[in-house]
Amino acid sequence: MKAVAIKASKKALGKDKAKKPKAMPKNHRAVMASRREPPDSLEFFPTGPWATRAFCVHVLMNHCGIDLSTKKYWEPAAGEGHMHEVLGEFFAEGYASDVFDYGRGYAQGAFVVEKTGLVDDLARCPFRPHWIVTNPPFSLAEQFVIRALQEATEGVAIVMPMRWLEGIGRYENIFSVIPPTLIAISVERIPMHKGVWLPDGDTATSYIWFVWEKRRGGRTDTIWIPPGQRNSLEHPDDRRRFGPPVGADMFQEAP
Repeated sequence: MKAVAIKASKKALGKDKAKKPKAMPKNHRAVMASRREPPDSLEFFPTGPWATRAFCVHVLMNHCGIDLSTKKYWEPAAGEGHMHEVLGEFFAEGYASDVFDYGRGYAQGAFVVEKTGLVDDLARCPFRPHWIVTNPPFSLAEQFVIRALQEATEGVAIVMPMRWLEGIGRYENIFSVIPPTLIAISVERIPMHKGVWLPDGDTATSYIWFVWEKRRGGRTDTIWIPPGQRNSLEHPDDRRRFGPPVGADMFQEAP
């Protein structure tokens, strides 16, 4: 089983300071052009890179006061690396895995037992991560949070549609038992489309970040990620690195 871990630069706040991720294939466009399509059941909706940068800067660094350059993370639903490669710009070291082999060289393994039928083993990180940050499948997000809280030493963060706040089942299984310590609302909509990141895409869906920081307890705080992030935190090479190849089919918007 082939695994890829990346070591990251310590700062990634400006467009001109973006560091090339060490796990990025040399012929990136060729990789994207020959991309493997996952089964529909995997709910692959990539996160735009600017949204992950905004989360790292405004939530983990500015609000929580975390020095990410000293931390290690695991992205267990890495897909084609849209979030993993950006997290690597901030954290000291990262590890990526996914239940499906997207052809990026990441470890293949199921993070939750419900998907072990696709692979033989549960995914395991070679080190104990400080943080687990991911965009999990909507239908398995509860299970992702429960296992992530067992694996991470300092915290867990997931990005979900705002409607994930609702639901009796989620209240009974998550919010009433292990409520998030922080909810971060992106003022700007984060476009997500099935199977591809569209740099100029739009959306009618609101997304928010749910954060469980283990050193904090008690109430759930709420903050807003201010507008202007898409313009200020999208790097010049993001479209080449993460965008669809020329002539790719346009996929449906996230529900």
